[in-house]
Amino acid sequence: MTHTTDIPRVGQRPALLDLFCCAGGAGRGYDRAGFRVDGVDVIDRSARYPFPFRQGDALTVLAELIHSGGIVAYAFIHASPPCQDGCALTVGTNRSKGWGRTHVQLIPELRTLLDASGLPYVIEQPNGKAPVRKDITLCGEQFGLGVLRHRNFELGGWSAVRPQHPRHRGYVRGWRHGEYRDGPYVAAYGNGGGKATVPEMQQAMGIDWTDVREELTEAIPPAYAEWLGRAFLAQVTAGAVAA
Repeated sequence: MTHTTDIPRVGQRPALLDLFCCAGGAGRGYDRAGFRVDGVDVIDRSARYPFPFRQGDALTVLAELIHSGGIVAYAFIHASPPCQDGCALTVGTNRSKGWGRTHVQLIPELRTLLDASGLPYVIEQPNGKAPVRKDITLCGEQFGLGVLRHRNFELGGWSAVRPQHPRHRGYVRGWRHGEYRDGPYVAAYGNGGGKATVPEMQQAMGIDWTDVREELTEAIPPAYAEWLGRAFLAQVTAGAVAA
């Protein structure tokens, strides 16, 4: 069993490695849950990422940390690998800005490295074909947010009770199949067609430190990671996480 006194800490806060961190939606949530966060991303996010940041390929950085033994500085790993492989946005909405390029599936290699780290972890992906276990599925309605943004989370080395998925209160605002519908949620991706403006995306997801549309499009609401982080720390406190 792993107990609170066994996990690495910076000050009184356990250290978390935020891989493929993008602008820090997950990182902010884990920070609120009580972690000290370090981010890694191949794109330079240092101007907006709100925590210590290292630019580099996430898989390479993780492998180096495992090989060097530096991974022992961390208590937990979160990974949000690129999800565009097989996603309609890859060949549609995002192509005009260069985001519609060919993507590879990183999850099998990532999972192998995460297992080799010996640390508990989370892999995050949207609904779709990505090969992640749907141990936990979270939705904006569970947190009273202005987006639905369903996301699946695979939990490695620990578990959590799946929360209830409440009934949605209405439609996502915008045009779909030639019909405009209003509703309590905004579409936090793309542009035009009734989709959210940048300020609407920020408000709907609870993200105020970046105003870059593409970063907001990829981000998860901090509330999701805060829920996961608190669930993990509660199990650690209870001595219920397997070593």
